[in-house]
Amino acid sequence: MNRIAVSISRGIARVADAALGPYQTAVIRIGFAATWLLFLLRELPHRQEMYGPDGPWKWDLAQRLVADNHAFTILMWSDSQVWFETVYTLAVLSALLLLAGWRTRTMSVLFMVGVLSLQNRSIFMGDGGDNVIHLMAIYLVFTRCGQVWSLDARRARLAREARARGDLPQAGTQDRVGLVLWAALGLLLAAATGAGRLSPGWLAIFWGLWAVQALWWAVGRLARTAEPRILLDIIANAVHNAALLVIMAEACLIYATAGWYKIQGSRWQDGTAVYYPLHLDYFSPWPALSDLLASHGTMVMLVTYGTVAVQVAFPFTLINRRVKNVLLAAMMTEHAVIAVVLGLPFFSLAMIAADAVFLPTSFLRRLGGGAARARGRLFPPGARKLPGQRARGPRTPEPAEDPHVGFTA
Repeated sequence: MNRIAVSISRGIARVADAALGPYQTAVIRIGFAATWLLFLLRELPHRQEMYGPDGPWKWDLAQRLVADNHAFTILMWSDSQVWFETVYTLAVLSALLLLAGWRTRTMSVLFMVGVLSLQNRSIFMGDGGDNVIHLMAIYLVFTRCGQVWSLDARRARLAREARARGDLPQAGTQDRVGLVLWAALGLLLAAATGAGRLSPGWLAIFWGLWAVQALWWAVGRLARTAEPRILLDIIANAVHNAALLVIMAEACLIYATAGWYKIQGSRWQDGTAVYYPLHLDYFSPWPALSDLLASHGTMVMLVTYGTVAVQVAFPFTLINRRVKNVLLAAMMTEHAVIAVVLGLPFFSLAMIAADAVFLPTSFLRRLGGGAARARGRLFPPGARKLPGQRARGPRTPEPAEDPHVGFTA
């Protein structure tokens, strides 16, 4: 019984002491924000036909569908052109700022609002990649995805360095930008609540997130002891780790269901399923390349059976790190090929971003180190000087991560 109790206590401590997978969640944040941002920019000339007043899915049809399925979309608050452009601009800006990691907690909520609002306005315009972005946008709200590779992490590191030099007071420093942003969003939320635009469920979610931000700030600035902040850290870490587990389970579920449904198809069983999409004009951006691949029957058969085998086997390979990494590389390569050959770049980017949750931490650290070295060559540290910064000698680099930065306002 003592051994069991010790094992349970160790498991609880691991879940609550730290937000696991900081690099993996950062890659997910960057990947899905970049995918959604690139999609919105590419469809900018066609935004009216996809989600706006000129779309085939008219306003009255959208109202009837939303009233039936109770989907969340702020686009249905008004049918004016100004409101549509405002929401579309919000979606673009929130994706850009989430990609950069600026106020990740707030931007993750606005990112979710933008994704759900546009997709639920015209749900028949999307594909499998849009469904993945739809789900991951919700999960990201509950993760501390700004611990590394973000402007939040950089701001926290600079603040620590400034306090170490004595440039800032140790306590009482207020984040004015965060306070203004929190107050502005509170006013907008109050206006939407007063107008009766939000359902009770979404009211509880948004007001709850807004209140958590206020509680986090108040405890960090006003608490006289460390215990309240430690308690909030434990809760935040547990929520983050639970959301990360859900993201991993979602990725496994996508591949498992896709693989097992493929097994039931006669074309996948006889090894010819890949042949037919290569002859569809909609999936042939490069007809010569499609014809070349389709002309080799052995290649078509291998790709067909290999796709099914990899998708079915992947969830079971998580118990073996080496096998998992091999299949992970194979799936990412497959999605890259799909992006080029079948002309589905955003579906492939969304799936690659979902796969990134399983990338090894050592690989992501090396990737981040290489990016930092490349940035250092392009922008030498001596060429940059922050306002009010005192001259000092070389220092030992610190990791750009902060355990509290994910809950900044």
